[in-house]
Amino acid sequence: MSIQCDPDSATTGLMWFRRDLRLDDNAALAHALRQCGRVYGVFVFDREILDLIEDKADRRVELILQCISEIDRLLRQRGSRLIVLHGKATEEIPQWAAQLGVDAVYANHDYEPRRIARDEAVRSALASQGRTFKTYKDHVIFEKSEILNKSGLPFRVYTQYKNAWRAALSDDAVAAFDCDGRPGQFAAPLDDVGIKDPTLDAIGFKKTNLAMTGSTAAARGMFHDFLRRIDGYGETRDLPGITGTSRLSVHLRFGTISIRELVREASDVGGPGATKWVDELIWREFYNMILHHFPHTQTRAFQPAYEALPWRHDEPQFAAWCDGRTGYPIVDAGMRELNTTGYMHNRLRMITANFLTKDLRIDWRWGERYFARKLLDYDLSQNLGGWQWSASIGTDAQPYFRIMNPVLQSRKFDADGAYIRQYVPELAGYSSESIHAPWEADSAEQARAGCIIGKDYPSPMVDHHAARAAALAMFKAVKENPGVGSRG
Repeated sequence: MSIQCDPDSATTGLMWFRRDLRLDDNAALAHALRQCGRVYGVFVFDREILDLIEDKADRRVELILQCISEIDRLLRQRGSRLIVLHGKATEEIPQWAAQLGVDAVYANHDYEPRRIARDEAVRSALASQGRTFKTYKDHVIFEKSEILNKSGLPFRVYTQYKNAWRAALSDDAVAAFDCDGRPGQFAAPLDDVGIKDPTLDAIGFKKTNLAMTGSTAAARGMFHDFLRRIDGYGETRDLPGITGTSRLSVHLRFGTISIRELVREASDVGGPGATKWVDELIWREFYNMILHHFPHTQTRAFQPAYEALPWRHDEPQFAAWCDGRTGYPIVDAGMRELNTTGYMHNRLRMITANFLTKDLRIDWRWGERYFARKLLDYDLSQNLGGWQWSASIGTDAQPYFRIMNPVLQSRKFDADGAYIRQYVPELAGYSSESIHAPWEADSAEQARAGCIIGKDYPSPMVDHHAARAAALAMFKAVKENPGVGSRG
C-alpha cells in the first residue's frame, strides 16, 4: 500500500529489524520512510536471547546472518548500510538511538510475552530521552483482537475463526507496503558504528550444516516454485517423502517474505489447493491470537481440567525419543530429520508429538522445549498450539481418544518407505511392506536386510496397543474426576 511521504521532513528514524528481515513490503519500514527525512537500519544480535542458546552451532543464527547480509547488500546499493550490533537490545537500541540522534525508532510487533516486555523496556528508555518507539502489524494479516466472535470474545475453535478471518479479508488487508523511499533517504552511518564485518565467530557462534538460504530472493524462488504445483497441495501435503509443501515456514518465521504477498498471490491463483494452503496460514494466525489472549498456555494447558494429567517424566525414554531411537521407524525418521536439518515435515510433527504424549505419556512441555531448541522455524505460538493439539489439551485439540498408530501412519503417508530410508538408513534393506514394522519380519528377512532388530536397530520401546490403553485410561480418569492426578 502506498503511504504518502513527507519530502520536507527533518525527522530522523531508526528502523529496527527483528523477525521481518526484508526491505520489501515491510510495514514499519514503510512508515519510517513516510515520516522521516532520513532512516537508518539496525539489527541487534540480542544477547538476552543468544546467551541462553547452549549449542553454539545453531542453524537459526547462521540463517539470520545470511538474511541480514542480504539487507546490508541492498542498503549499500542505496548508499547506506545495515548497522549490526551485538549486546542486549534493551540497552543497545536506546544507546544508539541517542548517538545517532534519531527522533523515533520503528519496528514491527513481536507477540511473544518476553519480547513484549523487552519492547516495553525499550519504549520506556526511549521516552526518557524524549524519543518515540513506533510499532506496526506486519507478521500476520489479523492480530490480537481483530478477529473476535459475535460476543466480542476470542474464538476457541479454528473453523469458526477461519470463517470469520476469511469474511474479514479484503484487498486492503493484503496490500503491499511501498518501501522504495527517495534517493538518499536511507542514511549512511559512520564507519565506526556497529560490527564492521559480522561473522558467526564475532558473536560467539559456529558454522553449521545449514542447507537452506536465508534471503528474500530465496523465499520468493521457493514460493514461485510452489505456486506451480499448488493445485496438488491438498493431495501431497501429508507425504514427507516428496516435495509436497511450500517449506516456507522458516521464511515466515524470520520475515524474509511478507505474509501479505503470500496470501495475495495464492488467492489470485485460486483453486482448491491454494484455498487449502491459505487455510494452513490461517492456523498460524489462529495460534498467534490464542497466545495473545491466553498467555498461560506457555506453560499450562488451554483446557484447565487437563492440568491434572499425571504426565510421566522418564528421562531415558525421552532421550531415546529425542535421538530417534524409539524402534518405530516413522517416529525415528522424523526426529532424525529434525536433529540433522532443523526441519521436520508437519505430518511428522504430529506423529512424533503424539507418540511422546500418548504412547510414552511424557510431559508435552518436554517435547515443546526440545522442538524450541531444534526447529529452524520455531515460533512460540505455533509450537505451543501444535503440541497442545497433539496432547489433546489445547484449543480445538485432537480428541484424546484419537491416538495415532505410528505403523498405520507410516504405511499411509510413507507407503514406499522413501522417507524412512532417507533418515533411518540402517533399515534401507527392508521391503516397502516390512520397513514400517521391521520387528515383525522373520530372522531370515532381517538377515537379508542387514539389520537385526534389537541389535542394529532398536526393538519398539513400547507396545503401541498397550500404550494406547494406558493413555486412554489416564485421560478418562481425569475427565471423569477433575482434580485427579498431579500436574507435570
